[in-house]
Amino acid sequence: MVRDLSRLLCPASIAVVGGGDWCRQVVLQSRKMGFAGALYRVHPACDVVEGVQSVACIADLPHPPDAVFLGINRHASVAAVGQLAAMGAGGVVCFASGFAEAFSEDSQSVDLQQELVRAAGDMPVLGPNCYGFVNAVDGALLWPDQHGCARVARGVAILTQSSNIAINLTMQKRGLPVAFVVTCGNMAQTAQAEIAMALLDDPRVTAIGLHVEGFGDVALWHRLARKAHARGVPLVVLKVGRSDHAQRATISHTASLAGSDAGAAAFLARCGVPRVHDLAGFLETLMLLHCTGALPSAALSSISCSGGEASLVADVAVAQDVFFPALTPDQKSALAAALGPMVALSNPLDYHTYIWNDLPRMVAAWLPMAAEHIGLVLILLDYPHTDATAWENATRAAIAVRRQSGRSVAVVATLPELLPETVAQELLAQGVAPLHGLTEALVAAGAAARVAAPAEQPPLAIGAEGHPVVVSEAEAKRRFAQHGVCVPRGVAARRGELERAAVGLTGPFALKALGVAHKSEANALRLHLDGHDLEAAAAGMAGQAFLVEEMVRGAVAELLVGVTRDPAHGYVLTVGAGGLLTELWQDSASVLVPAGRDEVDAALRRLRVYPLLTGYRGAPGADISALLDAIMAVQDYVVADRDALYEVEINPLMCTPQAAFAADALVARLQEPPNAGEPDGPDQDT
Repeated sequence: MVRDLSRLLCPASIAVVGGGDWCRQVVLQSRKMGFAGALYRVHPACDVVEGVQSVACIADLPHPPDAVFLGINRHASVAAVGQLAAMGAGGVVCFASGFAEAFSEDSQSVDLQQELVRAAGDMPVLGPNCYGFVNAVDGALLWPDQHGCARVARGVAILTQSSNIAINLTMQKRGLPVAFVVTCGNMAQTAQAEIAMALLDDPRVTAIGLHVEGFGDVALWHRLARKAHARGVPLVVLKVGRSDHAQRATISHTASLAGSDAGAAAFLARCGVPRVHDLAGFLETLMLLHCTGALPSAALSSISCSGGEASLVADVAVAQDVFFPALTPDQKSALAAALGPMVALSNPLDYHTYIWNDLPRMVAAWLPMAAEHIGLVLILLDYPHTDATAWENATRAAIAVRRQSGRSVAVVATLPELLPETVAQELLAQGVAPLHGLTEALVAAGAAARVAAPAEQPPLAIGAEGHPVVVSEAEAKRRFAQHGVCVPRGVAARRGELERAAVGLTGPFALKALGVAHKSEANALRLHLDGHDLEAAAAGMAGQAFLVEEMVRGAVAELLVGVTRDPAHGYVLTVGAGGLLTELWQDSASVLVPAGRDEVDAALRRLRVYPLLTGYRGAPGADISALLDAIMAVQDYVVADRDALYEVEINPLMCTPQAAFAADALVARLQEPPNAGEPDGPDQDT
């Protein structure tokens, strides 16, 4: 259920229930921001605070308020929420703590939170344990503390679970217009994604930034991403908090490669939502998205009057998802005409100081860098705090380039403090993005270029929880083969029967002890054997059941393909360097199931081992089509067995110029039906 939050977030009337300085601040802050609606107070003292006369109880309010700030204790809050819901209030901010966020030996706090939700019914509740929100476009603040917001006509929205982080973000002095700040608290009833979806309905919101601790309902977040894309309002996420569920899994290499955060990264990529990793990059990305929207390309131009700065911007960009394309012949011709023969022409461009402070010549020299194939033009300008007005012509030139080219333009200060807020506001008013800090600017550019259309399908929901059981390798390969994965010819046999069982197979052989996950580490694997070597090789291994297989020859690369069960995000498909390189290189990329063939292909191309697959230094390459067929077949099996699947892994997947073979396979399932597809022979694990 998605509730209607319009009355709560954009109220025509506000009621404050409770006394003390917190509640006084709510009235004061709305007064200071020029809230034009009705303000009410509820307190048994019937006193006057900030010119607002209180009524004794909720029932005495003249009409159901649109938004209510509850500044009373947790038990009284539950009762008040019930009263407000019954009278038809638009929504509540529950400030009180001591609910599910509290640690208690009994379940009283959790039970109380559940009582709060039941009392609310369909009426929206933010929190509990929540500061509320600032609506700076309407001047409506259900906010019990200081803040740094000012009235704006339009701007970005920021949502966070942390009230302290929210306060700090409002105090930014970068010129970023903040339309809404919402703290989500415990999210007992109303989820962060639900609040963001409501804000998408407000045309005054230009972009939404989300500080996320955990996603919860990924289907709801996927709906948010699709709605945001349809509305043309870009999202950016600062994701924090790392679970350790993947580190607890020790069955496969995939679990350690995927890590605790791979699911979150893959989920955001699936939603087409860029992710940043710190508050400064978060704010600068919001600034850029507010000013330019999503960028059409990660191709950048850089303009500076210093060779040192040109080199620095190129170096900093190496760690970001951006690049500086070489100048085209047309650009070189136009630049040569504007700058003369003394300037070396390149991108990033050092235009020297010959044209400095000559407005027409600066515009003429900068315009060629705003070519049609460029996603964002960066103009590096560090304003001296001694006299920023001396850079006025540079500001005017940047604005002229934006106006005359129609391209996205940003003025970048290499240090955040070297771009005054007054200049930032002037640039913003003219459609030029003021970006504070060189690294932060490139983070923002990369993020804005990663805004994309979300996948049509949400992530695959995981099945029930339970204890994983590993099936035999022979059975794992049988399952994979049923869905189209190529497996080597082989046979399962017991000790003493190996040579006879191998008749009809073509050596050399691989011999494996069944029932062992990490065979190399457990001394459970022998390679390059002929039929007469099998029994002797088995004598050095534990167990009685073995798998004899024809060895795959002619492999140009070995890959890992695995799928792990991520309770927070669904099933995570990981591809990476396989065999001996798995742990040595830690070279992997992850996507969520179900993933499209193009998405899997893009993940492969991000691997460091990918050049081996395409034929490195004249060596033969792998059959990429067959490789993709194998990975998609693994995914088909995962989808078919999702209700009971825990994880799967093929390592290595032997990639030859003609095919891709699963040389080793692992399947762990949570519920293995008795005798369901399991042979009675020796390949059955015990």
